Amino acid sequence: MDLGLKGKRALVCASSKGLGLGCAEALAEAGVDLVMNARGAEALEASADRLRSECGVSVTTVAADVATPDGQAAVIAAAEGVDILVNNAGGPPPGMWSDWNREDFIKALDANMLAPIALIKALVPAMMDRGWGRVVNITSQSVRAPIGVLGLSNSARTGLTGYVAGTSRQVAGSGVTINNLLPGIHATDRADALDGGVVKAQGITLEEARAQRAAGIPAGRYGTRQEFGAACAFLCSTHAGFIVGQNLLLDGGATNITM
Repeated sequence: MDLGLKGKRALVCASSKGLGLGCAEALAEAGVDLVMNARGAEALEASADRLRSECGVSVTTVAADVATPDGQAAVIAAAEGVDILVNNAGGPPPGMWSDWNREDFIKALDANMLAPIALIKALVPAMMDRGWGRVVNITSQSVRAPIGVLGLSNSARTGLTGYVAGTSRQVAGSGVTINNLLPGIHATDRADALDGGVVKAQGITLEEARAQRAAGIPAGRYGTRQEFGAACAFLCSTHAGFIVGQNLLLDGGATNITM
């Protein structure tokens, strides 16, 4: 399927690896020029060089933390005029409800709610002026069914979801869609970190922890960054203009809900 994106330009946050990289790869394969962001410059430059070589697209890199005002300013300056925004940031650490204090919640909100909102506010007005734009926020399956040990993520990402629910309907008439992708467990560094916590807590091997988690997924496996990226690219495509304010689960059926 031709996604109708050749020649468009996208900012993809936290895209040096993991789900963000999957989104950047899929968009580059569709002919989209990229602004790629991540905190680590070395991994970012390596991924950008590969996409330039493999896909023949222009890639600008910005090594910065989008959870900080300076990082946001640097990314926004590089991404001025983009047609597509993919918001993404690493999730806060797991723990129990009694572990977290105010500062923990502020850090989670800065990274997983307030940073995406800041980028939306900065970049969407120009999309509206041009009459076309796409925003995809990578959130979590936890906004549909909270995960006990991910209370910081549950809180911050659900806040972003509420913001998108209202904002997306205000900008849709200008040709701009905003939607959320809700990943379950995918084969990324984040999954390794969560599985590592199970290893320590239960005294089992990493392979056993992965098998245990996969057994709770109807698909019987972890997702891949490539299939996640393909879903992102479709939501960014010219075929998805009637999808507004939605929360698409990509979790292999793990979230046991009817609707």
